Amino acid sequence: MTILVPNTGEVIALSYLVNKVATPENLIYGLFATNVTPAETDTAATYTEAVGGGYAALTMTGANWTVTGGAPSSAAYAQQTWTFTGALTTNATIYGYFVIRATSVDLVLAETFPSFTPTANGDNIKLTPTITAD
Repeated sequence: MTILVPNTGEVIALSYLVNKVATPENLIYGLFATNVTPAETDTAATYTEAVGGGYAALTMTGANWTVTGGAPSSAAYAQQTWTFTGALTTNATIYGYFVIRATSVDLVLAETFPSFTPTANGDNIKLTPTITAD
């Protein structure tokens, strides 16, 4: 369960660092329902997003991140919850999450977690987005 920043995410980060990207974009956190291992060459198309069961991707707006300098420095967001109304209509099991940019849909990062199969109204997954740099 290690977060992987693929090549596309590395380019995005470096472009922001040197002010090459003029327009910032919010991040969209989605759950993927295919058993894949994140890899350097992944794109957003690598991940099959969950469908059904009340699922919806979550948008993390830039103003709501808290960035703290130090050793390590970090960017943190309030805990987020996906609450399901029942089973998914695509693949039944969720294997992790992926993050894309809202407009360009570039893949930023992905991480697997222990698989979870929502079946009942009220089943949920909680995630506290944190990005650390040291």
